[in-house]
Amino acid sequence: MHILMTGSAGFIGYHLARRLLADGHAVTGIDGMTPYYDVALKRARHARLAAHPEFSAHEFMLEDHARLDAACRAARPDIVVHLAAQAGVRYSLDNPSAYVSANVVGTHNLLNAVKALPVRHVILASTSSVYGAGTDCPFTEDQPCNHPLSLYAATKKACEDIGHSYAHLHDLPMTACRFFTVYGPWGRPDMALFRFTRNILGGLPIDVYNGGDMARDFTYIDDIVEALVRLLPRPPGNGDAAPARGASPVAPYRVVNVGNGQPVGLRDFIRAIERATGRAALCNNLPMQPGDVPTTWADCAMLEHLTGFRPATTLQSGVDAFVEWYRDWYDI
Repeated sequence: MHILMTGSAGFIGYHLARRLLADGHAVTGIDGMTPYYDVALKRARHARLAAHPEFSAHEFMLEDHARLDAACRAARPDIVVHLAAQAGVRYSLDNPSAYVSANVVGTHNLLNAVKALPVRHVILASTSSVYGAGTDCPFTEDQPCNHPLSLYAATKKACEDIGHSYAHLHDLPMTACRFFTVYGPWGRPDMALFRFTRNILGGLPIDVYNGGDMARDFTYIDDIVEALVRLLPRPPGNGDAAPARGASPVAPYRVVNVGNGQPVGLRDFIRAIERATGRAALCNNLPMQPGDVPTTWADCAMLEHLTGFRPATTLQSGVDAFVEWYRDWYDI
């Protein structure tokens, strides 16, 4: 197949593109190379993908609808994987306009560009953050998501709703994947694993919010990729009924949680990094940050029903793999 992927220089995009290329598919990537974090890391990811003859890339923002339209028409993809977004809960407090522009406007522009193409399936990246103030754990796809706690979460929920309307109006099969705290080699420098590893290896303190009384459903990158690869050839039908959870009754659209299904406390997460690095963490305890949620926990029964796959990578093995990559990348 020919896959058009936005955010191909990002963390998830890089790993997914590598897998798709290895499986014999062609990938056209689009990435804006925004400076939210070290652009050198993004360019290094793209450079490794460019070594494959079936990978081609464009560098522009999705807000540039003219270039986006031209790239989509030229690619004529079988599958579209939309991973590009302005990420990060805390940064949305500092630069909210970036989230509306990149996430809402960018998603609209992409769907508008591909609606008339013979696309078999659109995969739309969403996030566990859309569950917001929800306390009914584990989170299921049919839970109401009406109380976002950050602008990041609000824009990603808006993207889901925009996607549903395009699926309904243009018969565009779409799956919105709600990712739960993705981690692993080549991960984002703004994420806790990257920041904690950097500071622990450097003998610097780490910021621990809410006294460590938080839990996240950490999901290893290889499990995310495997789930996506299995979902790609399984587009939803109009009004899929079995099981109804997460599926629209009026459009070829569904929501699927992609998580490990086993929340880990922040203190246990830190201990896993300490074991991987062989060093003790110096903790700087801080209050809960605005926009944060105390717990994320995915019910992945829908994913397993659709694909026969359930993520199962243990936290320690995933953290070990990240720390090994980090030491090699930074020659520590």
